[in-house]
Amino acid sequence: MNRDLLRDLSAALAAALLVVVAVLVGNGIQHSDHSLFVRWPPVFAQWEPHVGPGTPAAIALAVAVVAYGPVLAARLPWRALLFSAWGTALAWTFSLALVDGWQRGIAGRLTTPNEYLRVISRFHDLPGTLRDFTHHIVAHSPAPWPAHIAGHPPAATVTFVLLDRIGLGGGGWAGVWCITVGATAPVAVLVAVRALSGEALARRAAPFLVLAPAAVWVGTSADGYFAAVAAWAVAFLALAVTGHRCGATGFVSGLLFGLTAYLSYGLTLFAVIAAAVLLLGSSRLRPLPYLLAGLAVIPAVFTLAGFNWWEAYRLLVTRYYEGVGGIRPYSYWVWANLACTALIVGPATVAGLRRACAAPVRKGIRTCLHTRASEPRRALRTPASEPRQALRTPASEPRLALLVLAALLALLIADLSGMSKAETERIWLPFAMWLLAASAFLPRPRAWLTAQATLALLLNHLLLTGW
Repeated sequence: MNRDLLRDLSAALAAALLVVVAVLVGNGIQHSDHSLFVRWPPVFAQWEPHVGPGTPAAIALAVAVVAYGPVLAARLPWRALLFSAWGTALAWTFSLALVDGWQRGIAGRLTTPNEYLRVISRFHDLPGTLRDFTHHIVAHSPAPWPAHIAGHPPAATVTFVLLDRIGLGGGGWAGVWCITVGATAPVAVLVAVRALSGEALARRAAPFLVLAPAAVWVGTSADGYFAAVAAWAVAFLALAVTGHRCGATGFVSGLLFGLTAYLSYGLTLFAVIAAAVLLLGSSRLRPLPYLLAGLAVIPAVFTLAGFNWWEAYRLLVTRYYEGVGGIRPYSYWVWANLACTALIVGPATVAGLRRACAAPVRKGIRTCLHTRASEPRRALRTPASEPRQALRTPASEPRLALLVLAALLALLIADLSGMSKAETERIWLPFAMWLLAASAFLPRPRAWLTAQATLALLLNHLLLTGW
């Protein structure tokens, strides 16, 4: 066993031990004073071993991706790879959700008391409701919003209102929407990694993005939808800063970043990832006017409609500390949240992050600053007859490491803020999607993919998640 592999396994084992300690300590705290408000800490779930109609499909998909995923990712034409990645991620997420059955696994997810569909009828006058939105955030206000509506800007709820108005109402359509859109997030990450770090690393990352344990939560919450919007915002920015129709892609990126901020307050931290993308780009300034123009659209629409984002966030902080957020102990969740992250990204990502962090930081940053993304872009034009390995360049790995570590930094800031105590296995899905790309650094992909798939299947069949 070589030294690098031993260090990879040590990192994965350390993450596993963190999860075990979080489970044992969390259960002790919960049994002593019930201050965690989760049934199976650190995850918001309950212990319920079960199988369902999605079980055979999930196992078959896992076996197929482990066996053929790395080979197909290396050989398929790029566009075919993107469509295959979306289709496989979609099938994987649906099959995992259907382990709990159609009603409990998909159709009933967004109809529970704290979820978005419970307030659709209150949005019959959309402009009026937006003007009045902040008056119902704090717990002691008249007719306070349920937890998830109060905890997010109104674009999240408006999405489901609009689906209802075009005839796609009810929990079934809402669940299908979140899974279908959420499954595009791996595609967005692939597009960004290819633009910034070259095609070789994007292809190596593809099976890991498709077969992620995070899919368990993409199929059970609206946060998978949020993750996809944020991922495409970064992907279009990556295209813009590398000279791919920088006007159009920059504007679309800004539009999606604006929507991201109005889907979840915490996703404003994607500014950290956006800054890394700008640093890595060869055309850092050209897209900025278009990016800023697009960024202004969604905030302008909601502001003109009467919604005040800053006032709403201030009131949300009050609501957060009025409820269980003010009771859950920071001293536990500040590290137990990281155990949740280890579960959703899996051991392969942990080992990949170890390799990303182990790279010479100063050399990597110097390479990123002085290499104008031209090498990865030239790699995109490598003739198909040449070996895929020729697509990798000396600058590729430090560039991907910087992108992944920016996502990790954003996640750590969210953790230290104390505004995400518990439920981070779904709340941090948008950040987790970018951490998964670190798996591209690993050799022996089939062994690591087996570990990823096994973890996802165990989590989904032993625990029942729900909000």
